[in-house]
Amino acid sequence: MSEVARDKTRVLVFPCGSEIGLEIHRALCYCVHVSLVGASSVVSNHGRLVFRDYVDGLPYVDAPDFIASLNRVIEDQRIGLVYPAHDSVVLRLAEAEAELACPVIGSPRATCTICRRKRATYERLYGVVRTPIVWEHDDPEIPFPAFVKPNVGQGSRGAFAVRSRDELAAAILGDASVLVLEYLPGDEYTVDCFTDRHGALRFVGARERVRTLDGISAHTRPVRDVVFETWARHIHETLAFRGAWFFQVKRAADGELVLLEAAPRVSGGMGLYRNLGVNLPLLSVYDRLGMDIAIEPGAFPLEMDRALCNRFANAFDYSDVYIDLDDTLIVEGGVNSLLVAFIFQCRNRGIGVHVVSRHAGDLGETLRRHRLEGLFDSVVAVDALACKSVHIAGSKAIFIDDSFAERKRVHDALGIPVFAPDAIECLLDWRR
Repeated sequence: MSEVARDKTRVLVFPCGSEIGLEIHRALCYCVHVSLVGASSVVSNHGRLVFRDYVDGLPYVDAPDFIASLNRVIEDQRIGLVYPAHDSVVLRLAEAEAELACPVIGSPRATCTICRRKRATYERLYGVVRTPIVWEHDDPEIPFPAFVKPNVGQGSRGAFAVRSRDELAAAILGDASVLVLEYLPGDEYTVDCFTDRHGALRFVGARERVRTLDGISAHTRPVRDVVFETWARHIHETLAFRGAWFFQVKRAADGELVLLEAAPRVSGGMGLYRNLGVNLPLLSVYDRLGMDIAIEPGAFPLEMDRALCNRFANAFDYSDVYIDLDDTLIVEGGVNSLLVAFIFQCRNRGIGVHVVSRHAGDLGETLRRHRLEGLFDSVVAVDALACKSVHIAGSKAIFIDDSFAERKRVHDALGIPVFAPDAIECLLDWRR
């Protein structure tokens, strides 16, 4: 995209704290043509720590007043597009799009309805691609191990192997909709795809799910095999998609691929191809705005590994930051890049940043050598026996130093918040 309007489109992501919502945030938050708003039904969710514009308290998606409440948010926040970030929300918004105050990014209602139910998906794609064998619960010929999963579900919730008739009976107790499927012991893959508004399949990117955690692809890497493109074309020709979508497959005991699911939404692992130059959530926004897009994936080697990350909500206010130099800002001859990110965050907000140091050499020369000159509002060389607190002004300051003794002396003298370098992460604001 080289020629696009500079006016920002406000995009509402709901629910914004899901893994899908967080990937949509990562994909869109740096785009100068998009302004993000996160929304949630749950007060305690990660989205409030990454979306600068954030709304919670929406009813759950199956509540009678959900659409009316969502429309109020759309109007209050001047939303131009809604981006659903959960399977149930994908379907609910597709069903109610005519009632909504703005368009929804996603596929047609019929596709969303089929893909929300595994049995319907397998029935629709039977004979198109290889689908898993599905047994009735009382079939005496069920081989073990078998695999059970909810007909309507997401991730790996409620999906597991059963190795006996007793385990199967316990698994299906109270839920007649649970599917009993053939056990697939081989490697698992996700194939990320993109279909434009003209109905053309524009991108197919397969990746191996090397390690998964609760249905999330924790370690994933690209794979290139024409079979994935063939499968994508077959599924695309059978179901009408628009924007980002994906399907998952797993190898059976005979080594052949078998379909697990198809989904008309962003996958949490699409960040791999985003970093290879194919930002599928952003392309979906552009396509929904009627823009033609070009796709040029990178060919360099790249793998993605994911783990829990920390984000913090801090309630203290400060107007100045005082930072030690040796072993805090400069560590083992290199610059602490995370601390520099925090320094620029402060500068962007008009917060004063100062160096207070007992550096043995020439402070100015050391800062110049590390390309840090001009970054600070003041640079103070502290006498060997003096407490750094005498150079810290005001009660709305914070202090960062690697030395526990220095931090204690400053805190005892001034009562201000003090932080070690390992606590810088709690000062960073990731909201955009």
